[in-house]
Amino acid sequence: MTRTDEKVRYLPESKVETLTPLSAASGVENVLRILEGRWKLVILFHLFGGKVLRFSDLERAIPAISQKMLIQQLRQMEADGVVRRIVHHQVPPKVEYCLTDWGQALCPALDALLKWAAQKEPAGS
Repeated sequence: MTRTDEKVRYLPESKVETLTPLSAASGVENVLRILEGRWKLVILFHLFGGKVLRFSDLERAIPAISQKMLIQQLRQMEADGVVRRIVHHQVPPKVEYCLTDWGQALCPALDALLKWAAQKEPAGS
């Protein structure tokens, strides 16, 4: 049986490795690959806080995204272990999305990025 930490791609606290410049750069590349895409961060912000949203709710919440792009971004995040897809077998079909625990753990990191970006002085100062 596969261990949970192997499924979600993070190491248990007892196995934390010391970072070198090379391993840190590789780690950053992996993180950027998981979060790349115009809409992934927007989708994440809508799902933070333990929200469970139907596909149609996400479509309404992000009107500028096409249905095809929303499907692609959600599938990629599901494959990466960030988002969980919940299918309710009923007619009509009902599909909901929520963050995995690992995906929810991104919240403080993204909050820190927002605070960092807000510290930038306006151009010309």
